[in-house]
Amino acid sequence: MSYAQIASDNALHPTNVFLIMDEVFEPQEMIDRFKLRAEAVKARQIPPVEGQERRLFVEQARLDYFDFSIIADGEATLEDGVLTIRVDLRPKQES
Repeated sequence: MSYAQIASDNALHPTNVFLIMDEVFEPQEMIDRFKLRAEAVKARQIPPVEGQERRLFVEQARLDYFDFSIIADGEATLEDGVLTIRVDLRPKQES
């Protein structure tokens, strides 16, 4: 079963979590997908909605970009079946 099949067959169902482990999982590929998601959110056009719906859409896009960007900046490792994403949230030091 591919990742796409899992996603289309209700990926959040608890039994599907184990199916993912049967596939080859590359943590860096996951991080790369989050980078693409962040870029896609940034490039997303605002639909022709007004008022409160527009504000909600813009706020959700801001949060999506923020969340995807944090994970995209992380370093992922998979050791003994445990995925760890390490993200340095400290301010950048000026050189």
